[in-house]
Amino acid sequence: MTEPTLPRIRPEIAALPPYRQGKQAGPDAFKLSSNENPFEPLPSVLEALQTTTPINRYPDASAAALRARLGEKYGVEPDAVHVAAGSVSILHQLVLGTASVGDEVVYAWRSFEAYPSLPLVAGATGVQVPLTSGARHDLDAMADAVNDRTRVVIVCTPNNPTGPVVSSAEFAAFVARVPQDVLIILDEAYAEFVTAPDAVDGLGERVFERHPNVVVLRTFSKAYGLAGLRVGYAIGHPRVLDAARTTGIPLSVTSAAERAAIASLDADAEAELRERISVIVERRTRLIGGLRAQGWQVPDSQANFVWLPAGERTDEVAAAFDAADLIVRPFSGDGIRISVGEEESIDRVLAVAKSLL
Repeated sequence: MTEPTLPRIRPEIAALPPYRQGKQAGPDAFKLSSNENPFEPLPSVLEALQTTTPINRYPDASAAALRARLGEKYGVEPDAVHVAAGSVSILHQLVLGTASVGDEVVYAWRSFEAYPSLPLVAGATGVQVPLTSGARHDLDAMADAVNDRTRVVIVCTPNNPTGPVVSSAEFAAFVARVPQDVLIILDEAYAEFVTAPDAVDGLGERVFERHPNVVVLRTFSKAYGLAGLRVGYAIGHPRVLDAARTTGIPLSVTSAAERAAIASLDADAEAELRERISVIVERRTRLIGGLRAQGWQVPDSQANFVWLPAGERTDEVAAAFDAADLIVRPFSGDGIRISVGEEESIDRVLAVAKSLL
């Protein structure tokens, strides 16, 4: 049978593998592959979802109510807040708005697997800077990689998938070295799980005010448990965020997502949220301690996942977890990311890990 003639696709896009979601889990398995919150949304959030606006109506394209609520929470004007369908959407929007053919986007590697696609889709060139031996960002090397073609630098803290954070002092020194006309995206999708006292806190430290070229990203997908509703936000200079608002797909944040996010920010909900986060942090601490006691060289994760540096054994190790109904996220030749999940999963993860040594 003759193959049909198809439209021409950009070669770099055709060669780019699609985003690979964490493997889905069967009914008796623990899904530890996508860094999801093991807890359901808070009761007040579920109640709010019962009264969402009718689905035959379009949502508010600007998510004005949520932007106002976030502006109140962080002490900024609503125009300094941008809301989209997850923080990854804002990453795409910002890169599209700032980088094109001949430009460069600098990021650490290994880091969030969506990063390589961002510059390619924009027509720009990605510049990967290897992590240090401790699976941390090498900010000095990243600053060295900045040149007159650089338009964006992405800093992921805690780093996905390895877990370590960038300290406040490290970030301050880094920003001082980057030209003011280069956009710095501080991707803090897992910030709520951080307990390290010296970690950078882009919103708490208000780095976006001292440095208008810094935009801070957060999400409701992880700590807040709204991954299925897709809602994230950015805080930064309004004119910088206008680039994201211009390149974004209109009406991408649903009314249900906006209402659930607002309910998640209410005082009672935030107090209950902190209790749940403390449970996940305790499980994380126990998981890291158990793996290290077995001899695994696990980095100090400050997120809701841990990194198992399995190297060339990665696929073999992942298959062993899979056989035990533990769905993890392998990165072939590198390591395995294991989300902190249900309490019952912790001992099972440790048992499988021990059997592999």
